[in-house]
Amino acid sequence: MADIVKKATRESYGEALAALSAEYPDLIVLDADLAAATKTGIFKKACPERFIDCGIAEANMMGVAAGIASTGKKVFASSFAMFAAGRAFEIVRNSIGYPHLNVKIGATHAGISVGEDGATHQCNEDIALMRTIPGMTVINPADHVEAQAAVRAALEHNGPVYMRFGRLAVPVFNDPDTYKFELGKGITLREGTDGTVVATGLMVNEALQAADILASEGINIRVINIHTIKPLDEDIIVKAAKETPFIVTAEEHSVIGGLGSAVCDVTAAKAPCRVVKIGVNDVFGHSGPAVDLLKEFGLSADNIVKTVKELKA
Repeated sequence: MADIVKKATRESYGEALAALSAEYPDLIVLDADLAAATKTGIFKKACPERFIDCGIAEANMMGVAAGIASTGKKVFASSFAMFAAGRAFEIVRNSIGYPHLNVKIGATHAGISVGEDGATHQCNEDIALMRTIPGMTVINPADHVEAQAAVRAALEHNGPVYMRFGRLAVPVFNDPDTYKFELGKGITLREGTDGTVVATGLMVNEALQAADILASEGINIRVINIHTIKPLDEDIIVKAAKETPFIVTAEEHSVIGGLGSAVCDVTAAKAPCRVVKIGVNDVFGHSGPAVDLLKEFGLSADNIVKTVKELKA
């Protein structure tokens, strides 16, 4: 069996920006003194004249990005999710969201998998914050292939976009030769009628693993990858709600305001069914190895399997 290839989506982000630089000469990239970590340094190396380090001043960086975007340039502004979505929220809302400017926010180091950086940097609230901004598109890719496709889609989209990338290297399961990214459209990765798991980000691979384990025991669950949380693919959610007895949502984010809440909004309005959320349960994280923390917080295939079995009992 071939070794599983793993790659952090933050690396995919930096590589995608560099690859797109020649095709889009009006592409400008900003960072807040974290280019080595966010991987925008890859773009900087390729196009130093189109890279601006704004220093440790994230709110100011968003204002600079807004100003540049108002001249017609395509702008990416990057920092850790805690700073890009949290510290700079008011500027993102009023200077980027309100005028609906063409700024793309590349937020890395999101979620519990930041690991040893601890609770202050483990941003489990960013999707919830960005979902509330009118007109903001929110993307959370699951692997390297999807992340690279998402960067291009964000660049070609007219309007503000928030993209969430991880620090931890995760399995690459999408086939680059056949994968197609469509903004606002979910992807059914496994068919099933015994239940549905709707996942986003690194939890998509965990959902696939859970589906394999459950299938070996005669339980066939549907697995849906939601890479675009806003706008949400309501049709794929409604279809699952009508065709399967329950939905389990899985995300490396708070159970408040993220994917699970978005799915509940849709099912409550259009196709009532039982929805159980797997995510961070209204608690702060803490320092530790990323892989161990994911298991501790229930962000694992094993917990998805356990939850599905309890719902079927």
